[in-house]
Amino acid sequence: PKMREEHCLHAALLCLGVLCCSLALATGLSAPQPSLHGHHDRGKEGQVLHRSKRGWVWNQFFVIEEYTGPDPVLVGRLHSDIDSGDGNIKYILSGEGAGIIFVIDDKSGNIHATKTLDREERAQYTLTAQAVDRNTNRPLEPPSEFIVKVQDINDNPPEFLHENYHANVPERSNVGTSVIQVTASDADDPTYGNSAKLVYSILEGQPYFSVEAQTGIIRTALPNMDREAKEEYHVVIQAKDMGGHMGGLSGTTKVTITLTDVNDNPPKFPQSVYQMSVSEAAVPGEEVGRVKAKDPDIGENGLVAYSIIDGDGMDMFEITTDYETQEGVVKLKKTLDYETKKSYSLKVEAANVHIDPKFISNGPFKDTVTVKIAVEDADEPPVFLKPSYIFEVQENAASGTVVGKVHAKDPDAANSAIRYSIDRHTDLERYFVINAEDGNIKTIKALDREEMAWHNISVFAVEVHKQHQEAKVPVAIKVVDVNDNAPKFAAAYEAFVCENARSNQQFITISADDKDDSANGPRFIFSLPPEIIHNPNFTLRDNRDNTASVLVRREGFSRQKQDLYLLPIVISDGGMPALSSTNTLSIRVCGCDGGGSLLSCSAEAYVLNAGLSTGALIAILACIIILLVIVVLFVTLKRQKKEPLIVFEEEDVRENIITYDDEGGGEEDTEAFDIATLQNPDGINGFVPRKDIKPEYQYLPRPGLRPAPNSVDVDDFISTRIQEADNDPTAPPYDSIQIYGYEGRGSVAGSLSSLESATTDSDLDYDYLQNWGPRFKKLADLYGSKDTFDDDS
Repeated sequence: PKMREEHCLHAALLCLGVLCCSLALATGLSAPQPSLHGHHDRGKEGQVLHRSKRGWVWNQFFVIEEYTGPDPVLVGRLHSDIDSGDGNIKYILSGEGAGIIFVIDDKSGNIHATKTLDREERAQYTLTAQAVDRNTNRPLEPPSEFIVKVQDINDNPPEFLHENYHANVPERSNVGTSVIQVTASDADDPTYGNSAKLVYSILEGQPYFSVEAQTGIIRTALPNMDREAKEEYHVVIQAKDMGGHMGGLSGTTKVTITLTDVNDNPPKFPQSVYQMSVSEAAVPGEEVGRVKAKDPDIGENGLVAYSIIDGDGMDMFEITTDYETQEGVVKLKKTLDYETKKSYSLKVEAANVHIDPKFISNGPFKDTVTVKIAVEDADEPPVFLKPSYIFEVQENAASGTVVGKVHAKDPDAANSAIRYSIDRHTDLERYFVINAEDGNIKTIKALDREEMAWHNISVFAVEVHKQHQEAKVPVAIKVVDVNDNAPKFAAAYEAFVCENARSNQQFITISADDKDDSANGPRFIFSLPPEIIHNPNFTLRDNRDNTASVLVRREGFSRQKQDLYLLPIVISDGGMPALSSTNTLSIRVCGCDGGGSLLSCSAEAYVLNAGLSTGALIAILACIIILLVIVVLFVTLKRQKKEPLIVFEEEDVRENIITYDDEGGGEEDTEAFDIATLQNPDGINGFVPRKDIKPEYQYLPRPGLRPAPNSVDVDDFISTRIQEADNDPTAPPYDSIQIYGYEGRGSVAGSLSSLESATTDSDLDYDYLQNWGPRFKKLADLYGSKDTFDDDS
């Protein structure tokens, strides 16, 4: 019964909409429609005034959507004021949906909708109407545009933007706290009736939540909702159109609301005492045990930090927080000794990291527990007195030189004897050996600092009676440098000096390198050997920055005489005692230009210096290329001058064929065309009607100006027409060109007709076309070679 009642109400609303649309159409179609023709009025001084106005007047047409009647629905009627009802006017409809959705009766102008329309698919259609002459299709009036609007009915239920919503709200929120806003939309027209006026209501979710009827905002309706008791709620919201009244359409959506956590619960230990044990052999940092306080809150609200607040083991143990498992990890802080103390007690506190001031009254947000730790006895390995050892030994020291001594002891009460050994994985070359009894380390062979400056080995210590108990310590041995390497050139220098070099001109700077340490290396001293201290060709200058400059002592070197000089240089280091070495610098004599740039260093090239240089050869080659380019351009321009400026090809000749529909037979043809046809039948009576405007009165021609009906005097005929046009008050103020199909008599040029030439032999000679140039070559070939064709046949 409820569904039937809604259907009945829906049908009543549909009928009411159709009735309103019909009344609107009747009102729009009953508007007066002025004449399409232009009117003119005479002014006070006899002036003709012209005005024109539209022949189409209508409002917007309306058609109701979802109309399912048996007949096409009448949208409206188009009518022009020049339509006299004789059927000579044809109405044409074009535009959106014309011919498919909207059809027009071309006689009456009635527009019908042939299909069911949906406003939600398309709200309006723009159409163009025009009245034309049925016989000639000539437009009688300009096209006019109008709009057909689809009138809405309540045929679309509200739809929410999402089928499911998810929202969060903090637990223990106050009543009225906003949770989320849900929004529904109705595809119906919001400007017409209440079809799109929505009202929200809650179907499921009371008494925890409520919804605002107009906005769709969901709010909390119950105080102190606890997440730990119930975390998730499912709410169903309904949106109903027609303002929520009976008969309206509705839609629903589901909203999942999750209570987010707040820190409203303190941590609690599940027990009051924890028992732990640790071996005395445990190293500092080793884990002893774990404690955990439970907090029902989650996330940062459930974070717990642990600390030791009391106990006799505060100096021996520490506690850290494992934030992944929320546990307190008790670790050894210092080494234990079973023989000294066998047990310890700790008081551990667990407290929340983040405390919400709103719920401070639920506190305190912390808890304490007692941790008892028992120390277990263990057989401990030997212990070195130092965690690591660093020794020094000079390079090149004799085999058996003592490097240093390591020492370990047994921490147990038995105090067993200790034996030492070197881990051979750290001393593959076997540079060292250790005394197993006392731990003295000695060299086996000489050490070279330049080969390896540091040696890192490991030494084992084990108990004599318990081989499984061992300890390991790293030992770093530094090889101390001695001055055993003389300095040398830093690179393989090769110097060049110009033949035209000036005296005291510097041409190279050298430096040295020493493999020894910086204490036995720089500063370097450069000098010439005593036997060539007065070398006539070159001299050496120590720059006192570990470099030296070589200078030219004289001028005028010649490659023909000597192209290579060898200069010995002595380099000494700063070691104690100092070492030195003699290094030879090769100096090659080269040819240079005026700016000192190197040209050639070979003696053979000196013989060819009278020839052309590379730059001159390049310049000559460039000149030859330029001359070749000029010659090519000259030849190209010469050829272009011999050719005509305009090239006419056989394909470029085009024919223009002009077709005449009709032509007279000349002056002698009196039967093909009658001059009387030039005279308008109305012109015989002296009246020439205008076709562009409607005259208000008829013009009476003057007597005596009418030519004889069968007169063949064209001059008189044209003169008569000119007088009539000049004296016609309805004639336009512009010249009118009238074309006549009669040539007249006495033409000197004769007839231009080519009709007879198609059927009779022509006596014209077209050979003169050969002299008219390339443009008329095609015509000359077509008309000037007729005799040739006749002879061939």
